Amino acid sequence: MEKLFSKLDLVDYAAGFKHFLAREKPLFMEGDANLHYKMIHELLTRDRLKPLPEVPSLDVALMHLSKLGILRLNEIFSFVQIINYMQYLKSMLNDQSLGEWMDRIVIPAEVTQICGYFDEKGELKSSVDEQFASIAQSLKMVKEEMNSTLRRLISTEKISLYLADKQIHYINNQEALLVRGGFNHVLKGNVIGRSSSGFFYVVPEALAKLVSRESELIDRKEELVYKYAKQISSSFTKQLKFLGFVNKEFDRFDAYYARVAYAREKDMEFVLPSKSNVIKLENFAHPALANPKPITIDFSKQVLMITGVNAGGKTMLLKSILTAAILSKYLLPMRIDAKHSSIGSFKEVFAILDDPQNVKNDISTFAGRMSEFSKLFSKKVALIGVDEIELGTDADEAANLFKVMIEKLIDKEMKIVITTHHKRLASLLATHPEVELLAAIYDEKSERPTYGFLKGTIGRSYAFETALRYGIPHSLVAEARVLYGEDKEKLNELIQKNIDLELEMRKTSEELDARLKEVEKLKESLRDEKERVREEFDHAYSKMSKEFNQAIGEAKKAIKSSDTKESHRLLNKANQLHQETRKVIPDQKAEPLHVNDKIKYGSSKGVIKSIKKEEATIECDGITLRVPLSKLKRSGNQPKVHKAGVVISKETPSGSMILDLHGLRADEAVEKLDKFLSDALMSGFDEVLVYHGIGTGKLAYAVRTFLSSYPSLVSYGDAPINMGGYGATLIKL
Repeated sequence: MEKLFSKLDLVDYAAGFKHFLAREKPLFMEGDANLHYKMIHELLTRDRLKPLPEVPSLDVALMHLSKLGILRLNEIFSFVQIINYMQYLKSMLNDQSLGEWMDRIVIPAEVTQICGYFDEKGELKSSVDEQFASIAQSLKMVKEEMNSTLRRLISTEKISLYLADKQIHYINNQEALLVRGGFNHVLKGNVIGRSSSGFFYVVPEALAKLVSRESELIDRKEELVYKYAKQISSSFTKQLKFLGFVNKEFDRFDAYYARVAYAREKDMEFVLPSKSNVIKLENFAHPALANPKPITIDFSKQVLMITGVNAGGKTMLLKSILTAAILSKYLLPMRIDAKHSSIGSFKEVFAILDDPQNVKNDISTFAGRMSEFSKLFSKKVALIGVDEIELGTDADEAANLFKVMIEKLIDKEMKIVITTHHKRLASLLATHPEVELLAAIYDEKSERPTYGFLKGTIGRSYAFETALRYGIPHSLVAEARVLYGEDKEKLNELIQKNIDLELEMRKTSEELDARLKEVEKLKESLRDEKERVREEFDHAYSKMSKEFNQAIGEAKKAIKSSDTKESHRLLNKANQLHQETRKVIPDQKAEPLHVNDKIKYGSSKGVIKSIKKEEATIECDGITLRVPLSKLKRSGNQPKVHKAGVVISKETPSGSMILDLHGLRADEAVEKLDKFLSDALMSGFDEVLVYHGIGTGKLAYAVRTFLSSYPSLVSYGDAPINMGGYGATLIKL
């Protein structure tokens, strides 16, 4: 792994990431990658948590416990730090998948109690045993007395003449004075060291008893600590499975936290490996580059062959593709547009980038390359990067050899990125359906590579131009061109013309796309404006109709005291005027709606899923509804115009106060009566008249039976003699 990271220039990236880990661990995370990705994204959406405590690996400590060993206090405290942090996480992460994970970590009461024995510095609290408090107090008093004694000696006039300085030095865990030679005439003590200047570190004899007392207290404390370490280790042995589990879960969260912290600091994103082998990168930037030109590439086929100018970015493009695959495989963050990118999953990644020539092993460049390639034929579903594939041998021979080998690797489902100057190899593979050509673009005007790439063509190497740019005499380059040959130079010119035409077409296409987007925006704006005007019109028309109906109502009240027949005649005339008024503003006949048309239903927008008779099934805001077609308005797409012309529509009056049912069967009469009453109610009539005749009485019976169960009726009965008598029914609404 380290060797691969070195080849791909990821050493600094890896070092930066490891800085966020609480303890060192492999980059690869065991388990379900989809679950890891989900957890990482949940952490990204949360507020920052406090960092994990830095603890050592506890594998050896767990092994000691399995053999009934006794842990040191610092090892016990490391377990305590892990358990305390997991308690903190349980309090902070209490919902979503992270919360479910924390709920599965149940900390035994005995372990929780042991965690309460320690303070933040890893020392056993005095509350655990009163002897700790007594020893601590005694040690403090001894220290103060030792300092007081040393200060008193320093201020003594005779001794001060021999002092190198007036500091109290801490040497070999003992307080000492730094004195010059001859000090023994005025100061008795033990020499415990010597400075680089030749002075002596001396522990005065006056401190001997205090030092002895301090040593005794420390020994008592260590005995007491050992007692509790033994007791705690015994308890931990009983909880060995839990400690192993929580230690592993701590490592898992550490891996998540480090990734999230690194992504936040560097403004990076994560890409979950997909099941396909497609590599589609959108605005990817290699971590090793400070100000890179973002890479956008669609590597859908099995082989990507990159040709073209030297120093044009071919090798960095190759490294970028391999780097993106590695970072995605290990769920490490990267600078990329993750939403529009897709990176396949590969079992292994191979980078054949450097010159394998080795004097010690007596191996040539080409032999080394063949050795590396031979290992690939035993692999499957791997990603391979090969830089300068023609390295180390005759170009024509190598072209045929590599063609055969690459085709074999294609059969083994390998994904291969190649950089080459082999025009012959590129031309041999160009017709293969699984090979994609990519050419590095060179700006001939500025005589510089653009670090851009052109799809589907073979690039020139621009060796002569590069030589001139770096100071090779023109005469030598001209002579080389002659030797190179007129035919090959013409081939290069054709390649360049092809590249220029492709670039020009791409530029034209981009301009047309931009114009098309502007036209689409304008069309959308006009559709919205039309819809807005239509809504304003409908609102105004609705208001006018309401006012008109109110006027009709007032008119009916005013004429109720008049002759009934005359009132009906006047009201029918008013209704006729109402219908004519509606014709003043012609209603445009809407284009029929079809399945998949975008529509507006009330204030919600949706799509028509199916149409049956006068009803449509629509989907609005994720909800499926069945509504009348008449309630829908077109929205977001223009109707297809089949034929230009003028359509004149005539609206049939929907309201009348008289219905004649003569000559109809009972079922037909009831259906017509139902519609008649609905129209009358909508028109605001208080009273209507239905003619059914006397005859056999069947039609009159059918009408009365229907009216007896019809809602919204005030009353019904025989009409007055002058309006039809028994042959008609007067209905009050």
